[in-house]
Amino acid sequence: MSLHVELAEHIDRSFGARLARPVEHKQDALVVYLENGVTLTMRYAATDAYSLRWTCGDIELGIDTAPLHRELATFPNHLHDAGGNIRRDPLTRTEDTPADNVARVIKALIADPLLDQHRA
Repeated sequence: MSLHVELAEHIDRSFGARLARPVEHKQDALVVYLENGVTLTMRYAATDAYSLRWTCGDIELGIDTAPLHRELATFPNHLHDAGGNIRRDPLTRTEDTPADNVARVIKALIADPLLDQHRA
């Protein structure tokens, strides 16, 4: 079974009551619509290579593992915050399973879509 299919099933099981509609399967991504208006687009090339982007109104944020910001303690993963700044990733770890990372991100987005609680 593909990783995206497994993740979609995990999201449906764990967060089905918090979804505005079913997880959408795209050619290379999953799109998750949360009940609070957040739209999360997930792309997993491998368990440790991912891009998680979300919108909240007109604001876009994201976490990815592009190996660009060596100065961050969480290298290679990093957060593109609401202000357009690059910061350490407060939610995901490349050594964790995709299901654990996605669950942590969805829980955080339900509680605080702009990750204001995670500012550092």
